[in-house]
Amino acid sequence: MNSTVNILDLCDEMLLTILNKLDNVDVLYSLIGVNQKFDRLARSIDFTQSLDLTTISSYGDDHSKIKSMFNRFCFSILPQIQHNIQCLTLDPWSMASILSIENYPKLHKLTLINLKVEMANSIFCINSSFVSIFQHQISNLVIMINGTSGYRYRWCLYSSMFAQI
Repeated sequence: MNSTVNILDLCDEMLLTILNKLDNVDVLYSLIGVNQKFDRLARSIDFTQSLDLTTISSYGDDHSKIKSMFNRFCFSILPQIQHNIQCLTLDPWSMASILSIENYPKLHKLTLINLKVEMANSIFCINSSFVSIFQHQISNLVIMINGTSGYRYRWCLYSSMFAQI
């Protein structure tokens, strides 16, 4: 009697229960391209509607590994799931590449973390492509700005940013 079970023999519901315990980015990165069953499960709305891409840059100090993961995600994985993405969390390291690579027709929530004041100022200026692309699409925008600027300067910056949106 053979008592071994192949993971592919598990039903979809059981696999989804297991995969839901993992980070969405990890599921997508690890399973897309493995086989048809894992592709289908990983591309389900459970794993593709909300992505925190800041987790890619938190994989330690191996910059070549991080860059390789990021490139695969940008050029191979995102084009396959862009139509499902509703929420994105990005940091300065990933923001420009991620937002310029694909069209996200369902994106309505965008979280930008660890922005420097100067970067935030350039992103939300009058002629910014970011503002023109997402002005009528994003209904929930969260911005976390790093910096030691004075209160008055930050208030002017925030007022200017939100006036553009």
